[in-house]
Amino acid sequence: MDVLKVSAKSNPNSVAGALAGVLREKGTCEIQAIGAGALNQSIKAVAIARGFVAPSGLDLICIPAFTDIMIDGEERTAIKLIIEPR
Repeated sequence: MDVLKVSAKSNPNSVAGALAGVLREKGTCEIQAIGAGALNQSIKAVAIARGFVAPSGLDLICIPAFTDIMIDGEERTAIKLIIEPR
């Protein structure tokens, strides 16, 4: 599964375009976000991507979960959003 890493400074329109492209190609995608700002941008991107893929008959669902990732030798807890068509 492809993983998109989103930060608080990510442009939601750009993330939505990347998300729509991955969904069309692979069928499912994962977004990883650490912190409230990054999660906010991620949710906006999912909402925008729904509009991008709706004309082709796709309706997206979003499954949130926690995941532990390593950053600079430190273990951090991130939110992962698994995006797939309904």
